[in-house]
Amino acid sequence: MITDLRLQNFRSYNDASFELSSGVNIIVGPNASGKTNLLEAVLVLARGGSYRASDSELVQFNASWSRLDADTPHGKRTVKLEQMAHDKYLKSFEIDGQTLSRLTSARTMPVALFEPNHLLLLSGSPELRRTFIDDLIEQTIPGYGATRRHFKRVLAQRNALLKKQPRNLAEQLFVWNIRLSELGGKIASERQKLTERFNERIDELYAGISNQKNRIELGYSAQFPLHSYETALLSKLETGLEHDIARGFTAYGPHRDDLLVTIDGHPAQNTASRGEARTLVLALKILELYLLEDMRGQKPLLLLDDVFSELDGKRRQALTHFVADYQTFITTTDADLVVQHFTSSNIIPLGS
Repeated sequence: MITDLRLQNFRSYNDASFELSSGVNIIVGPNASGKTNLLEAVLVLARGGSYRASDSELVQFNASWSRLDADTPHGKRTVKLEQMAHDKYLKSFEIDGQTLSRLTSARTMPVALFEPNHLLLLSGSPELRRTFIDDLIEQTIPGYGATRRHFKRVLAQRNALLKKQPRNLAEQLFVWNIRLSELGGKIASERQKLTERFNERIDELYAGISNQKNRIELGYSAQFPLHSYETALLSKLETGLEHDIARGFTAYGPHRDDLLVTIDGHPAQNTASRGEARTLVLALKILELYLLEDMRGQKPLLLLDDVFSELDGKRRQALTHFVADYQTFITTTDADLVVQHFTSSNIIPLGS
């Protein structure tokens, strides 16, 4: 929970302070008034980074530094960004008087973000679904964030070699193939474990929102059998080299896998109605909130960026029912649309 928040030279804010409720905080203002920037500040304080921008983009235009300060029941949290050279920024954190260069998972605050792009979770690209599941694993499994970052770096190195095509390409790729398969096996394994946890409760949540009993199942669609993923991936990286050279990128690995959702055995991506799809997404996001609490042992923050206007009355009611016990931040251009669903709330008005 965050009780007070101050933003200095952050995005559109010169210097602004906010007192926050432990319940629902409704951030109201016209477009371009800084609503999403305020949510982003909460996310940066909680997890150490933005979901939509690089560190340099967080610093206000023409400023050389940015700072975020928050008070929590467990002490103060500060994030600083200082310009060291053109386009290069040093980021540091202060938590309970200790200065850190990076937040370990234990030092982060669990947070669930729900924004309009997530409504495309089922119908959108596989990358959306991979990001959804990877972000949740990163918040709940220590070390997964490092595994994810290392995999991306190794993949980039391998792809660069595929494009460059040096004489001893196969020899140079050998070490990258081994490392990529090791990391890929770890990623695929953790994704599979998480889908199993989703399946324990997804039916119940979907029924609670839709008032209908359906069999909902999540499956991890992998290119290789999970019990031998690492070995099979390594073999494919070596035998499929000619195809990768022709494409100019690595076509095999967890960066090409997908998360599939079925309703009564039918692929939701192809057969779900618009209402069913939105109910499924809502159930997934609520379950994300619950899993964060179960696996981290503390209540996560909930950030809702302009999603109320995208949901009908039935799903708004469902959302408010399930999230009543969490500190929530909701952005909207229409306060009346949101306020009517809560018995009490803290209104944060933003100007144009």
